[in-house]
Amino acid sequence: MTTTTHHRSQTAEPAAVGLVTFAGVLLFIAGILDLFRGIMAIAEDDVYVSTPNYIFKFDLTSWGWIQLALGVIAIAVSVGLFSRALWARVVGVGIAGLLIIANFLSIPYYPVWSLTLIALYAFVIWALCVVRKE
Repeated sequence: MTTTTHHRSQTAEPAAVGLVTFAGVLLFIAGILDLFRGIMAIAEDDVYVSTPNYIFKFDLTSWGWIQLALGVIAIAVSVGLFSRALWARVVGVGIAGLLIIANFLSIPYYPVWSLTLIALYAFVIWALCVVRKE
């Protein structure tokens, strides 16, 4: 009977730490941008383009509060990612998923910006999922 031993690559851990840190930075920046986007929607509804025939129509003030809350949660989770907390990785994937959905629903109001943030949050999910638990 043969036994095999698995040796860990010396570069795997720094790469994993780098990915989580990078995901944390992206989540922090995108959270701040969502925070500002929420404040814009709450303060002045005229900033957003009106789309009369869109199936997912929301009151922009309430949509602003949703964006504001998601932005605050994203910022809090990114702080947890900087401390390498496992809960932050799990919640980070969830909040990034919710933010992808929120940005999908806001494509008619800000199409380029929404698609940019969707790509950014998709990268955050990838970076948080690719790192294996110790």
